[in-house]
Amino acid sequence: MLIPRQTAPALTVPTLDHGLFDLTTATPERGTVICFYRGLHCPICATYLTELEKLTPAFEERGYATIAISADGAERARAMADKIGATALRLGHDLALSAARDWGLYISTSRGKTSIGIEEPALFSEPGLFIVNADRSIYYLSVQSMPFVRPSFRELLGAVDFAIDKNYPARGEYIGSLG
Repeated sequence: MLIPRQTAPALTVPTLDHGLFDLTTATPERGTVICFYRGLHCPICATYLTELEKLTPAFEERGYATIAISADGAERARAMADKIGATALRLGHDLALSAARDWGLYISTSRGKTSIGIEEPALFSEPGLFIVNADRSIYYLSVQSMPFVRPSFRELLGAVDFAIDKNYPARGEYIGSLG
């Protein structure tokens, strides 16, 4: 189980237009917003990533880089980038499912074609949203077993403002005895 304030797992994926993303060598001022998404087959992901695309400049103004990552190959990732009109948001692809599991993501099996007529991959990861501080410690995490009811990027941006203003620490870090 991933714990806030502890070091995030390794994460290295190719991106469409920005070379290799490697969390260990990333140099954002404050941190990185990492959005793991299901893939091109998911219409909810397209809507969700459209919101992140629009808010990426606002996150960057606050010192946070953004990246959206799926297990899709480059061709499907490019189709998603085109679908959402990505210009600011980096899209990573070819996420190894073993790495997805390291991040605590749930893995699902294909159910065939989705409501938009795109075949699901045989295996793919379900959504996850993370803020990883510049020192690679986990600040925020939300992992889902379903594609529905995801955290709002606009609300996350407001939370980032609050955290910066109040120097608010990551929560949920206690792993000691409960008895």
